[in-house]
Amino acid sequence: MSKLFGTDGVRGIANTELTPELVFKLGRAGAYALTKIEHHSPRIIVGTDTRVSKDMLSAALIAGMCSVGATVYNAGILPTPGIAYLVRAYKLDAGVVISASHNTMEYNGIKFFNIDGYKLPDKTEEEIEELIQNDLSGIPTPTGEGVGTVENCRTALEDYVSFLKSTVPGLDLNGLTVAVDCANGATYQAAPMLFEQLGANVCAMHHKPDGLNINKDCGSTHMESLIEFMKTRKADIGLALDGDGDRLLCVDEKGNMLDGDQILSICGLHLKRNGSLKNNTIVITIMSNLGLYALEKTGDIRLEITGVGDRYVLERMLEQGYNLGGEQSGHIIFLDYNTTGDGLMTALQLLSIMRSNNESLSNLNSVMKVMPQVLYNVTVANDYKENYNAHPIIKEAIEQLTLRFKDTGRVLIRPSGTEPVIRVMLEGQDQTEIELEARKLVKLMETCLQ
Repeated sequence: MSKLFGTDGVRGIANTELTPELVFKLGRAGAYALTKIEHHSPRIIVGTDTRVSKDMLSAALIAGMCSVGATVYNAGILPTPGIAYLVRAYKLDAGVVISASHNTMEYNGIKFFNIDGYKLPDKTEEEIEELIQNDLSGIPTPTGEGVGTVENCRTALEDYVSFLKSTVPGLDLNGLTVAVDCANGATYQAAPMLFEQLGANVCAMHHKPDGLNINKDCGSTHMESLIEFMKTRKADIGLALDGDGDRLLCVDEKGNMLDGDQILSICGLHLKRNGSLKNNTIVITIMSNLGLYALEKTGDIRLEITGVGDRYVLERMLEQGYNLGGEQSGHIIFLDYNTTGDGLMTALQLLSIMRSNNESLSNLNSVMKVMPQVLYNVTVANDYKENYNAHPIIKEAIEQLTLRFKDTGRVLIRPSGTEPVIRVMLEGQDQTEIELEARKLVKLMETCLQ
């Protein structure tokens, strides 16, 4: 059996790669591995995003969990960080989210959270995979009164929104206009509710999911409509969430986009000034813009650098006691409040900084100078995804490009942890030059790695 878990749970095309049969097994094995059911009946909360396959897969997952005696609390459509929070708030044994995050609607995925609201370490994922590989041998199959049940968790959305508001006590958004792109995903209810309750004038976009339109030309992966809105309409901030609500990108009042690195710089410097940034350190990944590194050179902020993936950012934060970290993609972790990236929480932190400083988002964003950067995705054959550098023509092209930009920028090539693609990132001083060189490499990869 090939490895099931990627960098963000189990993911694939629903009903072919991620089948109901596999999800049923994941439900059984996950409930068993996470909850030590020999001691008590496990209690697990389940939430989904809005994609059409949610009903099929949640039915299979919940059936698997009930088959080992679990009580399942069905939260319905809820952002991923909401499940991470509610596991702890409700004192449950585990949580599961059915979502493929920013991916297109034909994909779906399974993310597990442990009793403390954290995504699973490698060891636990390997245990679940081994149970499935061994045909679920040794997992109990209770009968009669031992069979699990399902309860609808009717207050999950309200409880999550109340928690979010508690992280910014006293925040009043009266007089601010907030445009929010919900990506037709899991935040389509929570986001408008949250900002309206705080007094903002809310302009909601892409907040009418139909099961097929999640992330379609909207959200944090397609910023065009939000940027256009901010350029033509008067709003103080534009917020772009992804399909499961754990990422946030922004647009300022002038129509300029802010990525995760820029958001981290604003929040990090604010926390440092308030004495709240632990060890004056932000945890970032190797994909972060070189402009963020300049803040370290000035002595304003320390940086800890990890591999790509929010799980590696979180691991470093926990190991060293840091409380702020994230990725350029907008997956930002405020560990003082939640155990995973949370787009709505990140938005509240930015709005709180705007209010406390009485400044516009564009003014707050003047500290970090962004280095020109391009990122392309290359769809390749599975055999080449992890071994692209074994192809001699590709290897030579990457080596030459790396040498060319060694003093003025950098070249980063990496396989995606969640999709059958290779990501090509170039950074340098001239936008036109790096776009040209990146497109050349992408075209070469498309030719050689199919």
